[in-house]
Amino acid sequence: MSGINTVGRRKAAIARIYLDKGKGGIQINGRDLDVYFPVSNLSNKVLEPLHTVEMANQFDIKVNVRGGGVKGQAEAIRLGIARALVELDAELKPALKAKGYLTRDARVVERKKYGKPKARKSFQFSKR
Repeated sequence: MSGINTVGRRKAAIARIYLDKGKGGIQINGRDLDVYFPVSNLSNKVLEPLHTVEMANQFDIKVNVRGGGVKGQAEAIRLGIARALVELDAELKPALKAKGYLTRDARVVERKKYGKPKARKSFQFSKR
């Protein structure tokens, strides 16, 4: 196995995943997972696909992630890891799909419209 490259996206975050056989190390932008995501719920979100298919310590994962906030980045990495696992073994797809890890969350911020202070909020209106 020469390694698998996949991409995950969420909001403005784009994560490029490089998955290779190894001992379970995860590097995000050159830093360890626990250093990059010190809050445990975000690091758990990244690891969810690996725990679902019980392959947590079988791969070394390198991640380059840009854009967005920390939650969007964590969810982009999760999608990229899930896609890499399916590319590695297609039999894992039903388990990952059932948990929703292969679905690209397409919700993005709605643009602001002219004549309004925000995307949907209107200025105060007085009838008389």
